[in-house]
Amino acid sequence: MKIVIGEGSCGLAAGAGKVHAKLDELFAASNPTNAVVTITSCIGMCFVEPIVDVYEDNGTLHRLVRVKEEDAATIHDAVTSGDLSKLEPLTISAEDASFLEKQTRIALRNCGIINPMSIDEYIEKGGYEALKKILSGMTQDDVIEEIDKSGLKGRGGAGFSTAFKWRAAKASQGTEKYLICNADEGDPGAFMDRAVIEGDPHTLIEGMLIGAYAIGAQEAIVYVRAEYPLAIVRLENAIKEATERGFLGDHIMGSDFSCKMRIKAGAGAFVCGEETALIESLEGKRGMPRLKPPFPAQSGYWFKPSNINNVETYANVAWIINNGGDAFAAMGTPDSKGTKVFALTGKIKRGGLVEIPMGKTLREVIYDIGGGIRDDKEFKAVQLGGPSGGCIPASLLDTVIDYKALGATGAIMGSGGMVVMDESTCMVGMAKFFLDFTAKESCGKCIHCRIGTKRMLEILDRIVKGEGEEGDIEKLEELCYAIKDGALCGLGQTAPNPVLTTIKYFRDEMEAHIKEKRCPAGECVNLITYSIDPEKCIGCSACARKCPVEAISGEVKKPYTIDITKCIKCGNCKTVCRQGAVIVK
Repeated sequence: MKIVIGEGSCGLAAGAGKVHAKLDELFAASNPTNAVVTITSCIGMCFVEPIVDVYEDNGTLHRLVRVKEEDAATIHDAVTSGDLSKLEPLTISAEDASFLEKQTRIALRNCGIINPMSIDEYIEKGGYEALKKILSGMTQDDVIEEIDKSGLKGRGGAGFSTAFKWRAAKASQGTEKYLICNADEGDPGAFMDRAVIEGDPHTLIEGMLIGAYAIGAQEAIVYVRAEYPLAIVRLENAIKEATERGFLGDHIMGSDFSCKMRIKAGAGAFVCGEETALIESLEGKRGMPRLKPPFPAQSGYWFKPSNINNVETYANVAWIINNGGDAFAAMGTPDSKGTKVFALTGKIKRGGLVEIPMGKTLREVIYDIGGGIRDDKEFKAVQLGGPSGGCIPASLLDTVIDYKALGATGAIMGSGGMVVMDESTCMVGMAKFFLDFTAKESCGKCIHCRIGTKRMLEILDRIVKGEGEEGDIEKLEELCYAIKDGALCGLGQTAPNPVLTTIKYFRDEMEAHIKEKRCPAGECVNLITYSIDPEKCIGCSACARKCPVEAISGEVKKPYTIDITKCIKCGNCKTVCRQGAVIVK
């Protein structure tokens, strides 16, 4: 019997490390011959972490969720006694289990299944067979053609043809070429690339090796953000294992193909997600975009031909080679082939990693997979594409997920962050949040991004404070289009998207802030007041006891009142009131 603890970053944050330590202690003491304790990574069900999977010898799976340290004793007792019925109180519900059942996994196919620290488990799942296949009978052009047939587009946000980029890099003159992985995942709410590296680092290595072979590169570099320490540790181990087994280094699998791989830990600058800024950082310079053309395929790292794709893109490559480009292209839409991974977060019941075929609707992802809105509140919007994306309203909830359809809404696919918002979310505040992020992350090279985003942020800041003026919306629009047209790189060109989509779909909410000095969502502290409904208040005093500034007074069993001159609008009173007596207007 095998006991597997999910130790991705989400699982560890929820306490999986403590569960593992306790299980190790218990099984070490009893020393049963029929059980082994091991680890895996995040399977995507972040909403029920920590997860422990118990596999019977016949392969039957018992998935245990929200496991606490004290539950380790129950698991130990059930396994050692053979009475697995004792696990039933911890077993995942059918409703929560449907989160995975409604997905199609290619990039995430091994995540949460194998031990990411074991190359043998990856090989048992068919690992490095694709590499063997290309080295034993496929030319560089054959590989690129198969990727072309698949229709694989870059999963980093731009949605550019992977085969086109590989073909351009291969055609470039010069014997010294580089293959680079962009693992600088900087979008708020996005964690897809981190999860792939933590859960299945060898699939990244194999995909990169296939790409390196296709373009003629002998060095591969993974640029990963330093804020992903667990991902770095597991990738370092995977590179070491692959090198020891002859999958990396000189004359791989006895062929003429040689390739080495290394990791570069980035400093966490959002702009380094832009490929030329990433290259500058790799060279030891400040991460600032270069003018294009020339493109990296002609002049990239050290001005040599280079190809850059993100983690998810490479994670699809081995599967495509093993199963054929046509199999990948059979999924999705005519414009967008295959599957896409999303990090489903925000006001959602079941948040985590979702991989679905292109062509599903936002409604299917948010409601069928994600379970709908937390506390059964009304869905308001979903932010796609992070700070470079846009907010899609409830009226467009049936929008098909592909590059063209999402682009038509004013949003973008982006790397895959999907932040869900409910009726309590102020859309003006949300636009300000994303713009504030972009303004702070601007490299400052071009004036449109450096100054333009700050001017926009100042206007939005005035609006949420109740100091907005007539004409502010028009000023924002003018600045948005000026920045889009004049910014040097994609970060600046897309920075206005959250603001433009807010104006487009939630203009009435923005006008309420300006004209009525009111926040319809009740979120902007300068535009709301707290009061107590005397008809609902039962005088329990819970609100008064929770108020940090003693702004609430009254007598027990009589209605309480709030002194608005003292109130700091912290919201504690509304949180603790079980009668719904606290009113926010």
